[in-house]
Amino acid sequence: MSTPARMQRLRQPAQFQAVLQGTVLYRTPHFVLHALQWRPASGTAPQGAQPCQRRLFADGAIAMGVLVPKRWAKRAVTRNLIKRQMRAITAELASELPLHTAIVLRLRAGFDRRQFISASSDALKQAVRAELQQLFARTDWRRLQPLAQPPAVPLAPSDALQHPSGTMQGTP
Repeated sequence: MSTPARMQRLRQPAQFQAVLQGTVLYRTPHFVLHALQWRPASGTAPQGAQPCQRRLFADGAIAMGVLVPKRWAKRAVTRNLIKRQMRAITAELASELPLHTAIVLRLRAGFDRRQFISASSDALKQAVRAELQQLFARTDWRRLQPLAQPPAVPLAPSDALQHPSGTMQGTP
């Protein structure tokens, strides 16, 4: 299954950190849905102004990340199965998600190994899918309060010294 064009995956620790500090929208016995929404950037910086921050998320997109700690799923096969299901459900429901939103799905408790003996069983896959569908069905997206500005992080010192024209700024 391909990911929708407007769906982006979270890759940087700063992105995950920003979303995890956002709102917890819903919890199920095994999963938590964290979300962060922002208003799109309005215009550009005044001419001559130096950008001192890099935006974490692109406007007009939905950013998505998954966290499956080894603590709750010891075997890599199980962690990968859960991550695949998390991404698949999110991709299926992407058209229902609000734009300018970043979400993180986090596994918060392990599945009983006595009930799901095989790490990659169809029963485990169906249980994960059913719980994730329930999570998204019960999520109230109206609880999100958009940030006034898109989340950003300071540029690295080497980036801040590089002027768009290619000359170094701030050196004697």
